[in-house]
Amino acid sequence: MDYHVFLLSRIRERFHRTGDNGDAIAHGVGSTGRMITGGALIIIAVFSGFARGDLVMFQQMGFGVAIALLLDATIARLVLVPAAMQLLGERNWYLPSWLRWLRWLRWLRWLRWLPDVHVEGAAPAR
Repeated sequence: MDYHVFLLSRIRERFHRTGDNGDAIAHGVGSTGRMITGGALIIIAVFSGFARGDLVMFQQMGFGVAIALLLDATIARLVLVPAAMQLLGERNWYLPSWLRWLRWLRWLRWLRWLPDVHVEGAAPAR
């Protein structure tokens, strides 16, 4: 999940700055690709250690998690997500109308989970 947050945070930041979906996707993948791949390789190495152990249960878990993470970090996060976002274009940033009416309730502390919350930096100028 953290890889997805890294990737989409960079893409969303760039899209709000430039308004260009293709540029935002290219910048997001380019700026987080090494970090995602490096983090995945570290975790794959750890779980590969489990796969080389003596207990069959740990071998199965280690092998399964290592392969799943390899596929997730390379194919899903760095190929499928950007490709789907490129195909969707402006629809990536669509907010359903049933969530839009709740924005006026933002001042309530328990509704801070609503979309358009700015985790990193200030809100973009509109």
